[in-house]
Parts: sequence; C-alpha cells; structure tokens
Amino acid sequence: MNKIATLLLLCTALFAQQKGTYTDMRDGKTYKTVKIGKQIWMAENLNYDMKGSKCYDNEPVNCQIYGRLYDWYMAIKACPKGWRLPTEANFEALMETVNKSPKFLKAASGWNDFKGSEEIPGNGIDIYGFSALPGGNSWSNGRFYNGGKDGYWWHASSYGDVAFYLHIKNNDEYTLNSGNSKNSSLYSVRCIQN
Repeated sequence: MNKIATLLLLCTALFAQQKGTYTDMRDGKTYKTVKIGKQIWMAENLNYDMKGSKCYDNEPVNCQIYGRLYDWYMAIKACPKGWRLPTEANFEALMETVNKSPKFLKAASGWNDFKGSEEIPGNGIDIYGFSALPGGNSWSNGRFYNGGKDGYWWHASSYGDVAFYLHIKNNDEYTLNSGNSKNSSLYSVRCIQN
C-alpha cells in the first residue's frame, strides 16, 4: 500500500471511530467498545467466568490481559444481553474495513515478534482501537499454545462438530475460516453488539 493510501486510511479510521464502554451486569466488569465501520465491537476479549472457561496457562493474571478462553458451545452463550458472538460475515466486514490488514487491529504492544527467515515486528498499530491481543489457545488435553504469538476468536459459523474462527498471527497474516472441534478447542471471544 502506498504512503498516500495509508495516510488516507489512518485519517478515515481516526475520524470514524466512536469509542465507549459497556458494563456487564452479570459480574460488573466494564469493557471498552469501538465502532468500526457500521459495527460496534467490544474492544477487549470477553472475560466472563463461565464454568469450563480458562485463563491462559491457568494463570488468573492472563485473564486480566487476554480475557478467558472458551469452547464453542460456551462462546455461543458467553456474550451479555445485547451482544453476541460475531458471524463470519461480521468478521469479513471488519477485515474489509481495515483493508484486510490485521496490523490495523492488533494492539500496539503485547505481540511477540515473528522470527522466520526475516524478523517481523509482531505488534500492530491499532488505528481502529480494536486492540487485538494474542491470547493463544487451549485443547482438551489441558495444554496451552501460542500465547503472546497468535490470537484466535470464535465466530458463530459451524458445520457438524466443527466450528470456525478468526486466526491472526504475529506475522500479520490471518485466516478467517479455520475450523476446529467445538468442544475440545478453547479460543477467545470478542462480542459484537446486536
């Protein structure tokens, strides 16, 4: 993307943002919110303590940073009243708004650098205020993977025993339609307003 297009995108993003907060009446936690395009998102991962949800590495401090990890069945029910798990179309619209560039959604700190054939900074520039963090994932075997490196967010699409998610990597690549087991994979939840 050339410099002029990037500058125009930055200006559009800054002027189009509408930030706010939402307090979850179930537990009193307050979440930042942001309007991106025509959608209003929580600007943090959900941290509602449902039975079976986990903190990364079973460390409570990680819930304060990354929110909780949920299986898909929990994720469908986890968002508070007036909010819901986003659809595939919601995530597609989000990625279109940010010109399919995850670095515009990723938090400006908290991401490990990508160490491939060349080192790529892992942090984003978060011009939309979405503040995506790499909460990693967990499996039914109790192990945790990719915290600080990759972020995984469930969406509402599923097929049989498989549900789908958005996966943002520390090298700024992303996939929207990766699928995994509904009940043996634990990922983050980012709620969208109804």
